[in-house]
Amino acid sequence: MPPTFLRRNWNRLSRLGKKRRKKQVWRSPHGRHNKMREKRKGYPAVVEIGYKQKVKDEKMVLVNNLRELLNLGKGNVAILGKVGNKKKIELVKVAKEKGIKIYNLNLKKFDEKMEKQTKEKEAKKVPVKKEEKHSKKEIKSGSEQVQASSNKNIGREEKKK
Repeated sequence: MPPTFLRRNWNRLSRLGKKRRKKQVWRSPHGRHNKMREKRKGYPAVVEIGYKQKVKDEKMVLVNNLRELLNLGKGNVAILGKVGNKKKIELVKVAKEKGIKIYNLNLKKFDEKMEKQTKEKEAKKVPVKKEEKHSKKEIKSGSEQVQASSNKNIGREEKKK
């Protein structure tokens, strides 16, 4: 297992990452008397050629539609591109059947999210009676209609001037 490379003195200063995991990132050591840069014995390892891990055999392919997913072999991994929810649902179903992994999608969370959305849609779909539709229409009274027509006439007279 290759060593984890951390910045020099990360454990001494809080701004470099002491108790702050995000700040504990690799920075190349600089400085005239820097022992890490000189690769002295007893000091942390410096990033060099040869520490890289072996590449896995899985081939990653960008998938935008169902046809591209069907053309993939079993050992490949799909990466979904700019795909909407409707197509994404179809792609996930086919990928499960074929045994293709999807790299940039958590299938469990996606399934839960889709189930939740379908339940919400079904809950919103309540049949509306015909009587309720007519009652929702607003009917203007006679005085309101007269005012609206007089306003239209005033606007016409101003345009003529």
